[in-house]
Amino acid sequence: MPELEEAKSHGPGVRGRPGLAALPPLSLYVHVPWCVHKCPYCDFNSHQHDGKVPEAEYLAALESDLEQAVPDVWGRSVSTVFFGGGTPSLLSAEAVDRMITLFRAYLNLPPGIEITLEANPGTAEAARFQGYAQAGVNRISLGIQSFDDDKLKRLGRIHDAAQARAAIEMAQKAVNRVNLDLMFALPGQTLEQCENDVREAISFGTGHLSLYHLTLEPNTVFAKFPPKLPTDDLSATMQDRVAEIAQAAGFDRYEVSAYAKPHQECLHNLNYWMFGDYLGLGPGAHSKLSFQHRITRQVRAKMPESWMRLTGLRDGSHIVERRELNASDLGFEFMLNALRLRQGVEGGLFIERTGLSLMSLLPKMRHAAERGLLVPGLERVCATPRGWEFLNELQMEFLAE
Repeated sequence: MPELEEAKSHGPGVRGRPGLAALPPLSLYVHVPWCVHKCPYCDFNSHQHDGKVPEAEYLAALESDLEQAVPDVWGRSVSTVFFGGGTPSLLSAEAVDRMITLFRAYLNLPPGIEITLEANPGTAEAARFQGYAQAGVNRISLGIQSFDDDKLKRLGRIHDAAQARAAIEMAQKAVNRVNLDLMFALPGQTLEQCENDVREAISFGTGHLSLYHLTLEPNTVFAKFPPKLPTDDLSATMQDRVAEIAQAAGFDRYEVSAYAKPHQECLHNLNYWMFGDYLGLGPGAHSKLSFQHRITRQVRAKMPESWMRLTGLRDGSHIVERRELNASDLGFEFMLNALRLRQGVEGGLFIERTGLSLMSLLPKMRHAAERGLLVPGLERVCATPRGWEFLNELQMEFLAE
């Protein structure tokens, strides 16, 4: 691969330690851990709640978490905010308003930035959605998963197809940007049923679709008691048809599972894929934070009660893991994210976001290119069509030995 052979080393990294000329964009992620019912496929940090969500205690702990995090991000502008879960739509509009007001008081949130809130159709209320919008939420992501009542029951969802349709209409009246999460290769699903789900999702005219292949994750009910799923061949056909139908309707598949109309991409997720920074608040939230000569990761206490108690101690004990990324970590983590984007990223972004030269990955890049998984050259880091089809294999090329 001549482009790789002739590349010259450059970049501010010194002996594996990054030196950043400028800090990357910073996003804010807020984890709301409770849900009405734990779905059998879900491996997220979500906890079924009994009765009313403890909003007051959660908000007090969140403020304490934020106050202790401010020194790490002082003076930096926040580019996106994302409320994830769990089910953030279990919170009242007043609680969301208080949180956004809190963020504006402690952080630099420019006007009009993307603020996304995940919502479950089973918890959707028109007045609550309007309240979220008045608080500053301008993008709602709905966990639809399917428009087939039988499939929703098999997935353990608390809503039915009629509630899903109603929630979409409520969200569209409240905000201009709506994402629909849909899953395929579901238990007992046929190709026709899969196609019908995607076509119905498209019919609502939202600007963004997240289309996921159901996978059996460890430590879930489905992993312990596997349902009968479509064969691998049928699942692959479904994946191809999902992409064909969405793209024929004007959606660009800009990321493995994300499809968007022009200018409707999820900016928050794009910042992840482009190895930007993010501050995670709430139980189990992860952070990636850059400083001039180091890049760190943090993980907060996972259990809601522990997180709320530990944040009150104000001694940093609510952060249960802290580590500084080394050169090998940075190379793998950058590629793990950037290669998910269909167009990849400019090679210079690796230097900009890690402080290292792409030459540090030269042997791995050359090997991936020789296998036909990576586009040759250093100007753009991008998977080939084959590499995108076998993305896990390509990403593993960059795992530290």
